[in-house]
Amino acid sequence: MTQNTDTTYANPKPAGNGKVAVVTGASTGIGEATVERLRNSGWTVYAVARRADRLEDLAQRTGAIAAPTDITDAAQVDALRDKVLSEQKTVDAVLNISGGARGTDKILDAKDEDWDWMFQVNVMGTLRVTRAFLPALRENGEGTVVNLTSLAAFRAYEGGAGYNAAKYAERSMTEALRLEEAEHNVRVVEVAPGLVHTPEFSLMRLGGDQEAADKVYAGVEKPLTGADVAEVLAFAVELPHHVNIDTLTVKPVAQAAIHKMIRKES
Repeated sequence: MTQNTDTTYANPKPAGNGKVAVVTGASTGIGEATVERLRNSGWTVYAVARRADRLEDLAQRTGAIAAPTDITDAAQVDALRDKVLSEQKTVDAVLNISGGARGTDKILDAKDEDWDWMFQVNVMGTLRVTRAFLPALRENGEGTVVNLTSLAAFRAYEGGAGYNAAKYAERSMTEALRLEEAEHNVRVVEVAPGLVHTPEFSLMRLGGDQEAADKVYAGVEKPLTGADVAEVLAFAVELPHHVNIDTLTVKPVAQAAIHKMIRKES
């Protein structure tokens, strides 16, 4: 059975720093850990995901604000924006963490539905959320957008074409956004993780096959956890605003490159 290795943060501090963040993908993995990390340092955090029950549990545990939203639905994203802006004077940061992969088929066997899902979640969902909050981030004067991409956005690999394509697209969108929003003093950050051991990423990609998902991490000494990546994301948004981390790749030491993983015999 896969063990959830994410670190949780108990007894978060009150939202004393006055900053407001919207975090998507908050029901599990990196998104959940990011909500916990930002709450721990005093942010007001809107936790966004489809699964309302998980968000309510996260809200009870951390003091975050549960905001159930399907980011593939433009009307729901607009409703999320209206909720946040009706309750807060401003938004300081939007962290687009929702994403994922489906399947490991080579292009000959690629399934349209898998590619459609990956583009809707990784690309179009990021677009919808960013577009919805950009006016508020501009008005803030020191707004930040953080997009979570992947090492898959830098190097293609066999069986990864759909995820590669989606993350390449998200990375290109991030670069364009940075060019477009610099004059509005909106900071745009890309964080691209390598192997991260979260409860659902590989399980979802491999169609719920737990044994196959476990093999992804087998023998890897200390893969990254959701909390590790959350720490990097928090670092990026908590730096003085004039400091922009354009692109930051983060990997476990055992992952020298996307194609080179050190695995030890058990």
